[in-house]
Amino acid sequence: MRGLVPFYRGLYTLSNRQARRKAGTVGSRCGFCGTQSNSKPQPSFGLLFDIDGVLVRGRMPIPAAKKAFEKLVDSQGQFVVPLVFVTNAGNCLRQTKADQLSHILGVPITQDQVIMSHSPLRMFKKFHDKCVLVSGQGPVLEIAKNVGFKNVVSIDILRESYPLLDMVDHNRRPKLPSNPVGNLPKVEAVVLFGEPIRWETNLQLIVDVLLTNGNLSSVHQTQKMPHLPLLACNMDLMWMAEAHSPRFGHGTFLVCLENIYKKITGKDLKYEALMGKPSELTYHFAEYLIRSQAMQRQWKLPITSLYAIGDNLMTDIYGANLYNRYLDERVARKNPKAIAKMVAATGSTTAVPQEEEVDNLWESELALPSATSCKSVLVCTGVYNPKAEVPCDANHCIKETVFHGHRDFRFDPALVEPGHIVQDVAEAVDLIFEQEKFVPQ
Repeated sequence: MRGLVPFYRGLYTLSNRQARRKAGTVGSRCGFCGTQSNSKPQPSFGLLFDIDGVLVRGRMPIPAAKKAFEKLVDSQGQFVVPLVFVTNAGNCLRQTKADQLSHILGVPITQDQVIMSHSPLRMFKKFHDKCVLVSGQGPVLEIAKNVGFKNVVSIDILRESYPLLDMVDHNRRPKLPSNPVGNLPKVEAVVLFGEPIRWETNLQLIVDVLLTNGNLSSVHQTQKMPHLPLLACNMDLMWMAEAHSPRFGHGTFLVCLENIYKKITGKDLKYEALMGKPSELTYHFAEYLIRSQAMQRQWKLPITSLYAIGDNLMTDIYGANLYNRYLDERVARKNPKAIAKMVAATGSTTAVPQEEEVDNLWESELALPSATSCKSVLVCTGVYNPKAEVPCDANHCIKETVFHGHRDFRFDPALVEPGHIVQDVAEAVDLIFEQEKFVPQ
């Protein structure tokens, strides 16, 4: 993964004053309108909810979900704390997911309270004017245009233009010899939204595009490096639906693509960016929306704590802990004592985290976070041992585990240790209110 951390840290280029100007625009669409009465408790924390395995399993709502959200709205139907839904799903528009959540939870949810795995793509303006190939399912062309891409080609369009390339399914092979249509523009980048329906077709054509530098009329060039820019959303190896055991996710598709590419070329597949959980970029985008909601409600207290509630150790917990580590580093950069301690321990100033210089290839509307911590809460209704009893001590439950995270994320046992383990999302909300000494009225 090229330059993800420098890119992520390069996002903090605008002042908090600019963020406040933009916050009204974002918050006004979030259902957080009106002035907060001083008589009501004002939160200094925000909530990040995973969806699959936490609120629903497949199409079935988890019973604890409605119970949890009854505690999160007041008598006027307004949320008592700022919150966002952070999902690695990428097969629909944000508004569609918001409508689904509104129906399931019985409370009004808007699209600006939803972060899909592809939502951060709107910040990759460098690629918005390029011809991009998109892979996934659902309305992929509409999704791509919704996040800013103007010139989009789908796998289906590619297959129709080059019918001789898709040969695995004998029943779909052309009956008569055919020539490529060849009227498509050269592909300049590849965007992977989520797991496709026909893996063999998508794997074949994506590899073809990478090995021909976007020109499918030419032959493979296995020694040509680097390949076209590749942006991938959703790294979940597995996810939890109605079945008793987890199902393959987009991360499994990425494992296939990475290994096929390396088997053919002898070289590693490189990503321009990886987004969706556990990417820090996704959590920073979530923090920005949380902060914007609080500003719109005119809550005076800064949002200093985030709580990420999820069911997957390798995405929800790893990502929350990774973002928490980043926030810790930000605090350390501003604390002379912490810096001195680090220098004394290492004997060098090079170990001290530094603010990265702005990468002028990227643009962002985000600003410095107000949060100083991101705490992880694991529920037992999804991928993580859905039938297991809640362990008494979270620190002793996960010491040795097979790393199911993405290839480009280094395994660190500390990052898959949840801050808390509870049975379900209702218990998670109770725990957080207790931790924050927050009593909604």
